[in-house]
Amino acid sequence: MTIEDLQNICYQLPGVTEDIKLGEHLCFNVGGKSFLFTYPGGTPPSASFKVPDELFEEISAREGLQPQPYIARYKWVLAADINSLSKKEWEHYIRQSHALIANKLPVKVKKALGLL
Repeated sequence: MTIEDLQNICYQLPGVTEDIKLGEHLCFNVGGKSFLFTYPGGTPPSASFKVPDELFEEISAREGLQPQPYIARYKWVLAADINSLSKKEWEHYIRQSHALIANKLPVKVKKALGLL
């Protein structure tokens, strides 16, 4: 997996934009809210995503995954090496994270983004 692979998965979802946050993290957003943080400059490249509250402990305990420092309380998980997950797993987790963030957007924003 590469950052470009993750980017391609993200752009299959509705309303996605990207920007740079914290100086060096390529972030993917929906409605102005991030659903995937990547660190392309890391060795190896890493990425973080949001998971459902009830699955946080189980997912963050998987080999290659851990609670994301500073934002674990919001149920974000870090893949310290993006290759620790398969493409199929990344597709699942990115879609899930996108949906979790998109579902919290105001109805007006969801309509504007074609999410309803």
